[in-house]
Amino acid sequence: MNLRTHAYAGNPLRSKTPKSTDSFSPSSAFKSLKSLIPSIPNHPTPSPDFKVLPFSKGRPLVFSSGGDTTPLWHLGWISLSDCKALLATRGIDLDENSLVYLGPKAEEDLVYWAVDVSSQEEHGVVLELASRKLCFVEVRTLMVAADWEDQRAMDELAIAGHARALLEWHKVSLFCGACGGSTVPKEAGRRKQCSNEACKKRVYPRVDPVVIMLVIDRENDRALLSRQARFVPRMWSCLAGFIEPGESLEEAVRRETWEETGIEVGEVVYHSSQPWPVGPSSMPCQLMLGFFAFAKTLDINVDKEELEDAQWHSREDVKKAVSFAEYRKAQRTAASKIEQMCKGVERNQSLSTDFNVESGELAPMFIPGPTAIAHHLISTWVDQGSGNVHSKQQPGVSLSNL
Repeated sequence: MNLRTHAYAGNPLRSKTPKSTDSFSPSSAFKSLKSLIPSIPNHPTPSPDFKVLPFSKGRPLVFSSGGDTTPLWHLGWISLSDCKALLATRGIDLDENSLVYLGPKAEEDLVYWAVDVSSQEEHGVVLELASRKLCFVEVRTLMVAADWEDQRAMDELAIAGHARALLEWHKVSLFCGACGGSTVPKEAGRRKQCSNEACKKRVYPRVDPVVIMLVIDRENDRALLSRQARFVPRMWSCLAGFIEPGESLEEAVRRETWEETGIEVGEVVYHSSQPWPVGPSSMPCQLMLGFFAFAKTLDINVDKEELEDAQWHSREDVKKAVSFAEYRKAQRTAASKIEQMCKGVERNQSLSTDFNVESGELAPMFIPGPTAIAHHLISTWVDQGSGNVHSKQQPGVSLSNL
């Protein structure tokens, strides 16, 4: 597996951080933005130019275009003038602190920004954009609809995830945790600062680290998979849990496995990590840290408050689950739904029920799709076959023993 293919990773706008003196840097772009806004729409085209991605209630603006076999979605970037006009229709004045810096594409002479318009009456914003076949769509739905083998699709998904994480963080960091004073954006929205002159505490975007682990038996022939009540029928996945203060990653893997299933874990092997900006707005961006964990005991005692069920599954059964799940069909279905939404059809319909769509021949179980790190943990183990999982480690993967 190419570790760089995880969804939400590999954001092309974050590949380099321009120096402060560079015209593409956050500070330089912010100064240019501040000077341009009062003259919109009569200002000359600046260099670099600016593009803005609007969000409503955590959902980015997108449009759909027809592909050879499947509709394709793309991010709905608008100009600075269009952004100001869009907000003006709702009686809101655009100012430089409304926008959050995402990054540049120097080869295109562009700097990209995001803006949250969810404070407006959404139907008005949507109607304003509907004539242009633009619509706000959940990031999780975009993830399912993205072709994971298409680099542009994965790049745009990473940009959307980064932008959502930043904007949601801005919404949950309105006040200083030290003194209660209001916070104000700094560094083009990349951080905030308490407005209280006696405090001035700096606040940075929040990341919530989570361990996710595939627990394997002593013989390396069976994997422990679990179900949560919120899962769609027949879906099984890896165990996962948040890291607690004062806890190492390995300790978190062992503790979470014990708490949820009663199984003791010994050796822990790192696999890869994945940004996960699709959780609730109170947790703007989780960082999934993936591991293989080797069980010392086998008896399962499920914590019913955390899990619906947990069972050992043979390698052959898991292999069938990987091959039966028709991820391409799910991708095509979600992409078609987005196309309908952008045409004004089923705009308000939740697409959660379309995830992991299967054919008429139903597999006894299936696992999350290729855009989830759980899929890569499970499929890597399946592909390795019986024997020593360590013999096929990815470069840079380290071991941690008891």
